[in-house]
Amino acid sequence: MEVLTVADRLNRLPVTRAHVRATVIVGLGLFFDLFDVFLAGVLSTVLTASFGLSEQVLPSVLGSSFLGMFIGATFMGGIADRFGRRPAFLVNLGIYSLFTFFGAFSINAAMLVITRFIAGIGIGAEVPLSDAYLSELLPAAHRGRLMAWAYTAGFLGVPAAGLLARVLVPLRPLGVAGWRWLFVAGSLGGVIVWSLRRLLPESPRWLESAGKTSEAAQIANEFARTDLTEQGKPAREQGLPFQVLLDGQYRKTTLMLCVFQIFQAVGYYGFGTIIPLVLAAKGFSVLSSLTYVTITFLGYPIGAALSIVVVERMERRQLIAGSALLMAVFGFSLGYAERPPAIMVFGFAYTVISNIFSSGFHILQGEVFPTALRARAAGATYGLSRLSSAVMPFVLLPVLRHYGPGVMFAVIGLTMLIVILDVALFAPRTTGRTLEEIADGRKMEKASV
Repeated sequence: MEVLTVADRLNRLPVTRAHVRATVIVGLGLFFDLFDVFLAGVLSTVLTASFGLSEQVLPSVLGSSFLGMFIGATFMGGIADRFGRRPAFLVNLGIYSLFTFFGAFSINAAMLVITRFIAGIGIGAEVPLSDAYLSELLPAAHRGRLMAWAYTAGFLGVPAAGLLARVLVPLRPLGVAGWRWLFVAGSLGGVIVWSLRRLLPESPRWLESAGKTSEAAQIANEFARTDLTEQGKPAREQGLPFQVLLDGQYRKTTLMLCVFQIFQAVGYYGFGTIIPLVLAAKGFSVLSSLTYVTITFLGYPIGAALSIVVVERMERRQLIAGSALLMAVFGFSLGYAERPPAIMVFGFAYTVISNIFSSGFHILQGEVFPTALRARAAGATYGLSRLSSAVMPFVLLPVLRHYGPGVMFAVIGLTMLIVILDVALFAPRTTGRTLEEIADGRKMEKASV
């Protein structure tokens, strides 16, 4: 008689209403994560005028939230692996909502930097927690497609940030500057998602790895609407030392993701947060820049939606490497575009491709680590992308100022070349495989023979 673990049963399930509900709730959290990430770039020219920011201070404002995100992504994963995915979700959203609200009332640049930094701690954990949670909850055959749906919902937050900025920045509702209302909107949205997150079940895989097999089975039963009549008794994984990631079978994957996250952030966020300043450098007004940004940002959800079609049809590493190459091509073209139609075409193409790229790597990073370390490992490696993003304005803005957009995008293109080689040569195969097969190095080697 076959003995099934909770993980076995989860892998065999069809897509249920509970899977869809969890995907939607996680997607809403990603919406406000990405709304916030791109908000600083959208408002960069506005905040410069509001607070009289110098060229030396502006990188600190742009980088402060990313530095907070690095800390949040790196350390909140420990809470998720120790106490569960659900408590970590509630903590990170609470921090984000509270300090984004405080940021709306910033009286000077220093207060804005501090509130953005602390809010970043909360928002920084959102993506790796979402990747870990959904990868553990969803059936192997449908994992990529449903995670791509979650990111499609999430990336609607990018054009939403651009559109709201375009509408509110010229106004002063109730006598308050429009940009402050954007922070209030993000904060209130976070509160709504926090309430919805309370409805999410804990990850059955995490419960099983923590030795709580009866609770894990109960939640799996709710997903399946049938009883687990036979349960395997896997060894408890809770307390697996973090250094395991640098030993034996996981070392190559960990180092691959570290290199990947450091350099992909320059290509991905280098466009999203710097492009308004690029347009300003080309002589466009603040209002015109916001209009072009809003149009090009429509490519983010469209790209994420297109990834739904291809993410289960291509191996993840091939999808990531191919889309990174196209990002470099379109980004370089954008750097030399001068006329508005060309700017919008290349900007739109860049954002479409970049979110096929994004969906692919977010799915991959949630698949390649063992359950007992998944949140910490995904958070620590993804945190490097936030650290890289925090440093990025101090590098790219001087290049933009002294050498122009073309050279700046050439630098970004070089980072994408490193990403392509890193993923193509060292990333494991994951498409269509169970998390247990991916995490087991011996099975991985056997499958590749």
